[in-house]
Amino acid sequence: MAKTKIALEEEERRELNRRLRASTVSVRDRQRAQIILLAAEGHTQEAIGAKAGVTRVTVSHWCQRFVKERLAGLTDAPGRGRKPSLPDTAVKKVLETVTRPPANLGRWSCRTMARAAGISTVSVQRLWAANDIKPHLTRTFKLSNDAHFEEKFWDVIGLYLNPPEKALVLCCDEKSQCQALERTQP
Repeated sequence: MAKTKIALEEEERRELNRRLRASTVSVRDRQRAQIILLAAEGHTQEAIGAKAGVTRVTVSHWCQRFVKERLAGLTDAPGRGRKPSLPDTAVKKVLETVTRPPANLGRWSCRTMARAAGISTVSVQRLWAANDIKPHLTRTFKLSNDAHFEEKFWDVIGLYLNPPEKALVLCCDEKSQCQALERTQP
């Protein structure tokens, strides 16, 4: 098979060398960069394949892609790999409705969300984990049931915003669980 002539521009050579040396680049990208750099130096396809650990056909493939598309040709073609098994509507429903639990529930569980979206509980868990969603953790301010809570609330806020002159404002929070632990496990 005829050897593909590759002439690199300085910027392309710099980028390929960066990919070859970088520790965060995937093995696939590093291998492709090595193939193109060796081809630009004039090595044969067999020699390049031996150094990069690939076949001559693979070397030929990436050299031809580089000649046609330059650096953009070294990325994977779209549509490669395993297709998603979950319907887009179910994924969208899981991610959008997680913040709005049903009226009869305080929050979504994996099982109730799975039933509502029509997918498995494992799929719901994976989607939540991939998007760092934790509906079981409350991150909001909890309001008191005290009838005079709002008056007290604004008094405390006013104290913080406009403290009396030469006054020290402290905040104490009751933590009964810590107190109980201190007694049993000092």
